Amino acid sequence: MSTVTVPPTVPTPSEDCEQLRAAFAGWGTNEKLIISILGHRNAAQLKLIQNAYSELYGESLLKDIKKELTKEFERALLLWTLEPAERDAFLADQTIRKWDPKNHVLIELACARSPKELILAREAYHARFKRSIEEDVAPHVKSGYRKLLVGLVSSYRYQGAEIDNDLAKKEAEILHDKIKGNAVNHEEVIRILTTRSKAQLGATFSHYKDSFGNPIDEDLKVDSKDEYVCALKAAIQCLAFPGKYFVDVLNKAIDRRGTDEGALTRVVVTRAEVDMKQIKEEYLKVNGVGLDKAIGHDTSGDYRELLLTLIGHGDA
Repeated sequence: MSTVTVPPTVPTPSEDCEQLRAAFAGWGTNEKLIISILGHRNAAQLKLIQNAYSELYGESLLKDIKKELTKEFERALLLWTLEPAERDAFLADQTIRKWDPKNHVLIELACARSPKELILAREAYHARFKRSIEEDVAPHVKSGYRKLLVGLVSSYRYQGAEIDNDLAKKEAEILHDKIKGNAVNHEEVIRILTTRSKAQLGATFSHYKDSFGNPIDEDLKVDSKDEYVCALKAAIQCLAFPGKYFVDVLNKAIDRRGTDEGALTRVVVTRAEVDMKQIKEEYLKVNGVGLDKAIGHDTSGDYRELLLTLIGHGDA
């Protein structure tokens, strides 16, 4: 569930734009006013505000944010204000440009989004860069990893709730055999993970646990040097256990050795309207401390206030 709180009576887009324009004007920017507006609007409302801002002032709201703000606060607010598909296209491009096989942003895009959201992100990427995501991904990866990743980012899964239990049992056995036989790069594993609906995979993973004793992701013994197995585990968790996956990303981002603001920002802005309540519950269960407290301790200033606003800190 979403942690974004929208006021009971929402000002018109034009009224919001007037307030934002005032916040940008003068010698100092009113960051608190900006957060109070943009941090309490959903994606549909943010799109209307962007359109109204352009019509009223002949300028881009995103460009004014970039001009008036700085550092992590600017980046987080820009990502939040972008339309979700445009944001995903931007994140995909940034990931491909700075290619790191341990960075699983593309797997998040392919597996933690709905089939429709993935299609919209692919269309936004194609419109912006005149190439497909898979076309740009393929040169960076090799062998089974390429088949897995290209298959994931180009998939179009059935989105309904119907499942075939007999098929789920059969494919759970296939997955178990390949995992126990250390053949996780087998084409059958890739076929199952890149073509089945999330509902069907949920049934398959449930049968896997019932039949073989462990959740499938726990049976995948990950060697940090094995890029393919790390990617496979990330895909399975994003498809079936997104809360577990994103808590792991947050734990790595909020680290005593230094904060990974890019990962922290990405999780908050992409999940705030989706399942941040569940992620917060999982984070508390795993860490014994609330996500709001962890963010409050590890960040500062307007950046911290925006993140805490988006995860619903202080809201009833």
